[in-house]
Amino acid sequence: MLNEHTLDQLRSLRLDGMVRAIEEQATSTAAAELGFDDRLTLLVQREVAWRDDRRVARLLKAAKLKVASACIEDINWRASRSLDRALVAALAGGDWLRHARNVLITGATGSGKTWLACALAHQGARSGFSVLYVRAARLFDELHIAHADGSFGRRLAQLAKLDLLVIDDFAISPIGAAERNDLLELLDDRIGTRSTLITSQLPVKAWHTYLNDPTLADAILDRVVHSSHKIELKGTKSLRDKDNNRDSAPEQ
Repeated sequence: MLNEHTLDQLRSLRLDGMVRAIEEQATSTAAAELGFDDRLTLLVQREVAWRDDRRVARLLKAAKLKVASACIEDINWRASRSLDRALVAALAGGDWLRHARNVLITGATGSGKTWLACALAHQGARSGFSVLYVRAARLFDELHIAHADGSFGRRLAQLAKLDLLVIDDFAISPIGAAERNDLLELLDDRIGTRSTLITSQLPVKAWHTYLNDPTLADAILDRVVHSSHKIELKGTKSLRDKDNNRDSAPEQ
């Protein structure tokens, strides 16, 4: 095994994954039988995996997901939700994020909108995309404060850089002129370059009326609806996988 000074030098270079692999190889009979090239390859692979894991951990922490444990693999497909398995599989692949498409999830309270949104966001972070979850009311409050303290432009620029912005509980309360204008500016910065996921109890077809300003409503919906995948959830059974369902064959 390398001496402690060399290991400290590797740590100073932030090669922590490689250090751990070296320490493990020192106690492995199988590793001792490998040639130099093979052992070096394993060390490099371990370092790459270590960095990937750390990056995903940072992305997930920064995402601030409401349901941090939600993930696509745990979807209970037997729940009566009218959930399109092919669409969810396609979304899990991440092409919608690479192509800056949006996702709109609607359904009644308890239908699993937030959970599914967090599962898709979790998958995005695992694929290396930057993500942020925020409730619509809190987002508008933050932008209102940003107007007051002069940081509005800077905050918009920060939000514009996110690969995926999740806006939960949209249209749950009345919207004013300031919020409409802020929403338009926010979406205008993201259209065609970044993805936005919105959940709402209100059906998408009712959003125009909800926005209560025909001109701004047209502009807002043009930026979010026309390039989106739409998921309408039904029922109130949990989307999470349950132990008592795992013995049954999944629905096709």
